[in-house]
Amino acid sequence: MKALTYEKAHELDAFAITLTEVAEPRLRDGDLLVEVRAIGINPGETAIRRTRSAEPGGRLVLGWEFAGVVAAAGPAATGFAAGDRVMGTGDFTRDGSWAERVAVDHRVVAKIPDRLAFTDAASLPIGVLTAWESLFRDQDVLPPGVGRVLVLGGAGGVGSMATQLLKARTPAFVISTASRPESRKWATAMGADLVVDHRGDLAGQLRAAGVDHVDLVFSTSGTSSHLAAIVEVLRPFGHLAPIDLAGPLDLGALTDKSLSLHSEMVFSKIVAGGDVASQGRILARAADDVAAGRLRPIVTTTLDGLTAETMKTAHTLAESGRTIGKTVIRVTG
Repeated sequence: MKALTYEKAHELDAFAITLTEVAEPRLRDGDLLVEVRAIGINPGETAIRRTRSAEPGGRLVLGWEFAGVVAAAGPAATGFAAGDRVMGTGDFTRDGSWAERVAVDHRVVAKIPDRLAFTDAASLPIGVLTAWESLFRDQDVLPPGVGRVLVLGGAGGVGSMATQLLKARTPAFVISTASRPESRKWATAMGADLVVDHRGDLAGQLRAAGVDHVDLVFSTSGTSSHLAAIVEVLRPFGHLAPIDLAGPLDLGALTDKSLSLHSEMVFSKIVAGGDVASQGRILARAADDVAAGRLRPIVTTTLDGLTAETMKTAHTLAESGRTIGKTVIRVTG
């Protein structure tokens, strides 16, 4: 089968992902073999491309957000059959979905309704799971006493889903950040009750809107650079949920207010242990919510074809830092 692969970590200006012929995936007992119809693109994948190389003589296939059709199921992959339309993530220690077919643990996959387009479905899994686990943790509810939530980066893929989930499933007052007119318009369309500019004085903007503090900050990017402002707007014993902790963070800044830190890595349950099947259940709820109109897909750019050219375009958009919603590649052929 064909897949987009590379060998050595590289920058965008030396883009080295190519379409190559690779062996068919080998199914584990609990796996599904999925024919990939659409791929969601995430900034985290561009970071992996820049920093992670294959073992000597090997190659990497990235991509952990997809929609497609089940072609086969392992003996322990219960609840699925060939022909099922599905969406899912995967395991970043295995080959991903930038390929014609992918082998994936059935517990991180959910069926999708017939009327949900593959491109729309592929825009959901990573954003839904990252936002859900950051906000609701493993209890599926907001921490006690959380009524005001600030979403830093509300126009991106994860921020878009966080705002929608909060408005669909909680009574929280949601404040989103966006710095451009088009991103402010998008954040409002996602359901934000208030939109402020993260490039300005956050505390001042909130006070001007009658908000003296927030209970939880969900930060999707720039946490380190915004940390002082985050601490200022959080109440004592409030919560910080960042998803970009790859760089240094001054944890001492959290102590004066006794703030809680909630880290999140969407693959932690499948890699480090936990209730892996909960992710499939969350995705199934999201599919139901989309069908009922409580959530909306977040595709804003659709590219056609499993080619090196489309993937480079997708990475260029992701690394621009100005993407609204989600870029999806429609896999053809």
